[in-house]
Amino acid sequence: MAVTANREANQELRARLAEVHKRYARMRSDLDDLQRRLDAVRVTVVSADGLVRVTVGPRGQLIDVKLIRRATRNMDNEYVSRTILATVHSASAQAAERVQTLMADYLPDDSGTLRYLRDNDFGSLLGRSDEIVQDAAGRDDR
Repeated sequence: MAVTANREANQELRARLAEVHKRYARMRSDLDDLQRRLDAVRVTVVSADGLVRVTVGPRGQLIDVKLIRRATRNMDNEYVSRTILATVHSASAQAAERVQTLMADYLPDDSGTLRYLRDNDFGSLLGRSDEIVQDAAGRDDR
């Protein structure tokens, strides 16, 4: 039985491989610049009531907190604490979006890394590998 090659499928595969290689080469050459841009991400958010201003870094880490002392001096500590937390969460979410935007220039939309940045689920990192293993296991069962 003669085996024939599907030239159309091969061309599609070559095109996809060329695209992946192009993205990789670009990312590799721009890695230092990307690292500097990621490290420089800073997001500052002011609470809706104006009492709290926070700044976070690219991983949502708290860099700075400012309170309007005269306004918070006579306020309930629980309210001030909740306001700080809500403001930090908002700033962290915005920082995560900026990091995703920076990384999206270098990675395919369906990459596990981008999915992980969006959903913070380690399973996303292995999603494509899981699909490949499941497909291979399905073929072995036949």
